[in-house]
Amino acid sequence: MANHELVMGQNQDLALGLDQRLIPSLNHDLCLDQNQHLESPQIYERDLGTEQTFHHGLSLEKNPDREGEDNYLHDDELAMDQKPDEEGQVLALSVQNHELVLMEADGSDVSNHEKVNGGELVLRDGLEIRTKANPDQGQLVLSIPPVLQPRALAVLPEQELSVGQEFPDVESCRRALRNNAIALHFEMQTVKSDKSRFTAKCASMGCPWRVHAAKLPGVPTFTIRTINGEHTCGGISHLGHHQASVEWVANTVEQHLRENPNYRPKEILEEIHRAHGITLSYKQAWRGKERIMASLLGSFEEGYRLLPEYCNQIKRTNPGSIASVYGDPDSCFRRLFVSYQASIYGFLNACRPLLGLDRTYLKSKYLGTLLVATGFDGNDALFPLAFGVVDEENDDNWMWFLSELHSLLETNAENMPRLTILSDRRTGIVDGVEMNFPTAFHGFCMHHLSESFRKEFNNTVLVNLLWEAACALTVIEYENKILEIEQISQEAGFWIRRIPSRLWATAYFEGARFGRLTANGDESLNIWILEASNLPIVQMMESIRRQLMTWFSERREMSMQWTSILVPSAERMVGEALERAQNFQVLRANEAEFEVLSHEGSHIVDIRNRCCICRGWQLYGLPCAHAVAALLSCRQNVHRFTESCFTVAAYRKAYSQTIHPIPDKSLWRELSNGDPCCQQAIDIVINPPKSLRPPGRPRRKRVRAEEHGRTKRVVHCSRCNQAGHFRTTCSAPI
Repeated sequence: MANHELVMGQNQDLALGLDQRLIPSLNHDLCLDQNQHLESPQIYERDLGTEQTFHHGLSLEKNPDREGEDNYLHDDELAMDQKPDEEGQVLALSVQNHELVLMEADGSDVSNHEKVNGGELVLRDGLEIRTKANPDQGQLVLSIPPVLQPRALAVLPEQELSVGQEFPDVESCRRALRNNAIALHFEMQTVKSDKSRFTAKCASMGCPWRVHAAKLPGVPTFTIRTINGEHTCGGISHLGHHQASVEWVANTVEQHLRENPNYRPKEILEEIHRAHGITLSYKQAWRGKERIMASLLGSFEEGYRLLPEYCNQIKRTNPGSIASVYGDPDSCFRRLFVSYQASIYGFLNACRPLLGLDRTYLKSKYLGTLLVATGFDGNDALFPLAFGVVDEENDDNWMWFLSELHSLLETNAENMPRLTILSDRRTGIVDGVEMNFPTAFHGFCMHHLSESFRKEFNNTVLVNLLWEAACALTVIEYENKILEIEQISQEAGFWIRRIPSRLWATAYFEGARFGRLTANGDESLNIWILEASNLPIVQMMESIRRQLMTWFSERREMSMQWTSILVPSAERMVGEALERAQNFQVLRANEAEFEVLSHEGSHIVDIRNRCCICRGWQLYGLPCAHAVAALLSCRQNVHRFTESCFTVAAYRKAYSQTIHPIPDKSLWRELSNGDPCCQQAIDIVINPPKSLRPPGRPRRKRVRAEEHGRTKRVVHCSRCNQAGHFRTTCSAPI
């Protein structure tokens, strides 16, 4: 452990493993706090009425005699080898029955000595290691109490106080006194506070410091009249501070949040600790940030109250769009559905007949879930169609979302081909698709399926084979990949065979996925939705709308520069097929049927029905290399035999409509004067949902797997070979 220090923060336990020794060393220090390192900590031994000193640090050191074994301490392997002065007695730290205990050098129990039993091993600067008796073993167990970090006094000129100093009002006076108390690390107690005077003293018993401020006559100005005494208390002895309120936190980090709204509570705590030497709770930092964000963006409660007006503004500025908000009988928010007319038009007229369903858990004050329905444009990019915000993800809310989705599509049913839908196939989605889209093909999103498979077996090779099986175009290729999985793990093979192949494998899937296996694989979409998920609901929806507006504009302009017939991704695939087709031999049977010979074998192509025996043409919507060879042999234009959604003309049509901006909320009522629908929306009251997020990191939720007939895998401990737990949680004796 050369050049490595053992650092312990507050309330941290010292855990030593097998084959590790805690011995005095010249090169390794025992540091008892994250930020304060002790150079050569001195251990005082209370024994025989004397105090002896070890002048070296403590460190963890690997036992070279047990190289290759687990890093846990065996009994009697921990010792303090350094000798004290001649009159002293050597004390040893020993591990017995997996506990750190204090022993004499000869191995006898130190608890037999009255002066040591119940005593303390004291470290320099007031730090100590307390000993407590273990009644079961008759031993003394060492415990390290919380360690305080010494803090330097750093008072800025604006934080200093003086007699005659004036403040605009009483709040400014209180704020200045509070900042001074925090800077000098003492706590202040208010004695008297009203509209005309303010008196406070040091909260430490016996400290003479006292300050009195009063209001000047005829003006709101406050001035300090007297400051009595200097502090004799030495300041507070803990890392918190009574004056470090949520308001103080908000004022302290306001500038950081203005510059970076994504400033996290954890970063706020680190900044306050670094700048002021104060350790606060996560809840204080979270509420301080909430207070500032509410002043900048509006509160979470106001966001729900504005939803009815916001929905009307969407429909007013973007005619043909759908925006609806629903509450429960108590007027608490339950559901919101938004779909812009530009997205509806683009999806129905130019995108692939493919929908992906996904969700994102919101991290705002009132939690909730964002449901998303996305299409896919000809260039294989996500095309967001509709958004739903619900109070929680459940089967009823998924049923409602799919019903709303069906309502916006059925008005153009004559233009709608047969849909293919990809999702994680939870029960609510399956039932919703069957009820609202009975003719649609509903398959698994491979992202969700592979993640569940990875968590179950944690084998990268198996996961890669699963993806190869999903991409296989023919049944023979698919079965070969499944056999490879079974050869590695029979259990993995059984797991995947329990899921119907027609729901995920390309070789068996009946819908038109055009090579798309996931419902939402665009990281850019995930990133900006994740960033927006912390905002109040109206601000979140506005962030989404602005991003969509920018996407439509950028992609519309980008497509104007394309000079090819097909979009770039399709043009690239056709170009690769053209290169491969150069070496194929084509035999013509009639005006539509061909036999293509290559090193891969013989393939039959029918250009009238646009199919090849390899199934690449049918599944991807673009001519495969065999089809390209057949088309070239009869002098046909290859680009005419691609699906229309892959053309540049269709791509431009998908983004031809505009998502219009929405005015600032301060102008909504003025712009809506005379509109009876808007007046009706003003009268609707929507309160926040009943779910309230507790401060802290949101709980992680696993990706749902296929729920039909799944069996739970039994785990075994590699230490005791018993079922039901892992090595890390094993409590069996060695």
